[in-house]
Amino acid sequence: MRRREFIAGLSAAAWPLVARAQQAERVRRIGVLLPTTSDDPEFQARIGAFLQGLALLGWTIGRNLRIDNRWAGGSADVMHAQASELVALAPDLILAHGGTAVAAVLQATRTIPIVFPVVSDPVGAGFVESIARPGGNATGFMIGEYSMGGKWLELLKEIEPSVMRVAVLRDPARITSASQFAAIQAMATSLKVAVQPINMRDAGEIERSVAAFAGSPTTGLIVTAGGPAIVHRELIVTLAARHKLAAVYFERLFATTGGLVSYGPDYIDQYRRAAGYVDRILKGEKPGDLPVQAPTKFELVINLKTAKSLGLTVPPSLLARADEVIE
Repeated sequence: MRRREFIAGLSAAAWPLVARAQQAERVRRIGVLLPTTSDDPEFQARIGAFLQGLALLGWTIGRNLRIDNRWAGGSADVMHAQASELVALAPDLILAHGGTAVAAVLQATRTIPIVFPVVSDPVGAGFVESIARPGGNATGFMIGEYSMGGKWLELLKEIEPSVMRVAVLRDPARITSASQFAAIQAMATSLKVAVQPINMRDAGEIERSVAAFAGSPTTGLIVTAGGPAIVHRELIVTLAARHKLAAVYFERLFATTGGLVSYGPDYIDQYRRAAGYVDRILKGEKPGDLPVQAPTKFELVINLKTAKSLGLTVPPSLLARADEVIE
């Protein structure tokens, strides 16, 4: 065989391998839709955990992965507009945080795979057909059941037994907000506590409503999940301190900001786990075949400094159960 023919033969044999390598390294595009602002350190940490999880599975930005982030800043209207923007980019997958984000993306597409690292009740919201078999183009991770609201109220009564009236801050844009309040209300009946819903669309509404509700030493506050709560967390914690309200929050970032007590899933862990689902979907699995998963880690965080400023003594039994105590 002539040398030129031999080299040509080698090139022909090698070409399928090169083509497969190029195909394997093609850049996949992920859209990310988040409820807060781009300078939010907590969400930067969550995205960092998500990217770390992807890196451990072989996905690297600039080599085989592109990320398009969108930040809604706590606005449901902005959320819907940005969901449409992401869908127009035709990504391979969209990561959407929370019920408002998932609802917005599902309204824009029923074909692009969606993974949610955080959603309250995906079945009740209509995002999936069932926990075991979602069936559509969305799957991901829950933050617990509605009974979580009852746990928050129990914690509030445990840390401040004299509480008789409780304001429940909620995001009216969340599909599951009414059901979650109903669960809190059911527990309130057995604990002989009156609860009042307060919408948190913007800073002005939050400040006016909390000020109008407060004024008695027997009042307390529960802050439920939602984009506005995240965006306005410093304001909410400040208002609770100003009006001497014992308050329970749905995640640790409120306690680390100065809130009294928080109880909820470890969101950093959920973002890491979400990376595993993204990897499986990018490699060919269908979101409708991947079961929605419940949290595996919960955190109870107590801020003793805040308790002292409110004149509260945290029961030793509660301190013993805490995952973190801030002093």
